[in-house]
Amino acid sequence: MAQLKEVQLKIAAVKKTKQITKAMNMVAASRLRSAQNNSDAFKPYAAKFAEVLGSLAEKAGEEASPLLVPRENVKRVHIVLCTSDRGLCGGFNANLINKAKKILEEKTQQGMDVSFTCFGRRGKDWARKSKQNIVDEHIGVVGGTFNFSIAGNSGRKLVDKFLDGSYDEVFVIYSEFMSMAKQVPISAQLLPIPPIEKVDQETDDNSPYLAEHICEPSAEVLLGDLLPRNVYVQVYRALLETSTSEHAARMMAMDNATKACNDMLENLTMIYNKARQAAITAELMDIVGGAEALKG
Repeated sequence: MAQLKEVQLKIAAVKKTKQITKAMNMVAASRLRSAQNNSDAFKPYAAKFAEVLGSLAEKAGEEASPLLVPRENVKRVHIVLCTSDRGLCGGFNANLINKAKKILEEKTQQGMDVSFTCFGRRGKDWARKSKQNIVDEHIGVVGGTFNFSIAGNSGRKLVDKFLDGSYDEVFVIYSEFMSMAKQVPISAQLLPIPPIEKVDQETDDNSPYLAEHICEPSAEVLLGDLLPRNVYVQVYRALLETSTSEHAARMMAMDNATKACNDMLENLTMIYNKARQAAITAELMDIVGGAEALKG
């Protein structure tokens, strides 16, 4: 009977765990829809912004802004690492941290000093544990509700530090949402701003027509305002993508956990039935043995 009681307790514990994982799956699904809507709504703005910026950069040339000019000697590299605040989302955070470790190792071997801005508690905990230089940290942003001002404030600090020579290069590491089952860790250069790709309409007949933008004031003056904003846009996009990917990863992880609970319940129920049948058989044998003893 002791074994039956233990199995019953395990079954009850697994059922409670299943209720929790199912509830977390539903919460993640609800938050995923909201995050995905925000990300989809921002993409047309980001695409049009890149189009206008590419046209202006082509007119003004690379020397129009120091944000476009690569440094000859790169000694100080800064990484913006976007992770989640909570776990229970599979290998989501581990993949992002591994991406950061790879870039950190590569830059350190080249003799560069690396510092971090951490969005999310998981990335911050890793950076502290590995004794990295954390310049700035933001907790409670990824996975929650945030607006463009968060990216604007952080991006403004990055631009100022780049212009005063504190950083020679700035990278952002985030998770790009591809599908429910696939979230890819991405590293992208923020500063100096890499060349913006433009489609050659003379060689590509399928490319859409891009109108020539009339600049008032000059392209150089406009770039002075738009190039820093491009950094803010890229940081905000990274936060949106990471937030969407986190909810998708947690939804998949909780769905897998719920399925694992169902499998465990099935196995435990089978063990319970076998143990109960063995106990009943043993009692019947005792009864029959006692009856035979009385007859003798």
